[in-house]
Amino acid sequence: MAQFEYGSTLGMLMVPEVVSALGDIRELKGKTASLSATSPETFSALIEVAKIQSTGASNRIENISTSDKRLRELMADKTDPRNRDEREIAGYRYVLDEIHESHDNIPVTPNIILQLHRDLYRFSGDSYAGRWKDADNVIAERTAEGKLVARFVPTSAASTPAAVERICSEYSRQIDARAYDPLLVSLVFIFDFVSIHPFNDGNGRMSRLLTLLLMYRNGYDVGKYISIEKEIEGSKKTYYEALQASSSGWQDGENDYVPFVTYMLGVVIACYRELDSRFSIATLPVGNEEAIRAFFDRLVGTATKREIMDSNPNMSQRTLERILAKLQDEGVVEKIGAARSTAYRRRG
Repeated sequence: MAQFEYGSTLGMLMVPEVVSALGDIRELKGKTASLSATSPETFSALIEVAKIQSTGASNRIENISTSDKRLRELMADKTDPRNRDEREIAGYRYVLDEIHESHDNIPVTPNIILQLHRDLYRFSGDSYAGRWKDADNVIAERTAEGKLVARFVPTSAASTPAAVERICSEYSRQIDARAYDPLLVSLVFIFDFVSIHPFNDGNGRMSRLLTLLLMYRNGYDVGKYISIEKEIEGSKKTYYEALQASSSGWQDGENDYVPFVTYMLGVVIACYRELDSRFSIATLPVGNEEAIRAFFDRLVGTATKREIMDSNPNMSQRTLERILAKLQDEGVVEKIGAARSTAYRRRG
């Protein structure tokens, strides 16, 4: 199979696990679409939380971070970036806002991808912003002995512009043909984008921003309300394993896209299910302790007060603290840690 022949690639992806996952997503998508039509205010309350979580998670995956307080101030545009990490976080926020507000008017072309990359670094001023890589790069990993070894060799710098042009063309051709689910076409495009690794820096973050763009343009808007990037961060080890499993033979068009595609479809399913759960909780009366009980019923591990509030965006901090105190008195919930490390979990 030749590289970037999407007709052949997509045909080979129609295996039971992929077809089943796509069916689950269509069912969940239909359910949440009807819910958003009847209760738009509930969905609107989730948008800002998802933006904050998406920006924080996507950058943390690349070891770019700041405090939760600073992240929220940057997202609200209430402060100026203080350092390199915060400038990159502010850039991500800017591109994410563009995609949220104008996705239908952002076509998938090489020039648009360059513009989005330029905007990703608009607060950093890097010379490589909005430019294809000018040197060959290697995706490396560190062994248990601490040695860096090449895991994957992406497309050469000289061949990158033509490769990006090709995947954009193939993507558009398949979307217009409507022979395959556009979500499936989008995930093949994203894997090829990551594998080309077209920039000197920012490839991972750009791939996640492009994932949202392609999903929104094709009607899969769950990422507006539930952070896809946060779901990926929570399964980062599996994410990298899926990338590696699908990489072998990629340069010759002989790789297997199934591991990466099934992983990403699983992420999308998890986000739709979380949205359905959040909606059920959010429609309870504001201040209803049943919402917090329901949160802990489905919680695995621990959650900070901020994480609980993010899942219940209509609830005030004072109300949450009152309910947490009651649940602790009842022995339903216990507090662990102290100060900034304070978290809560269900007992028993």
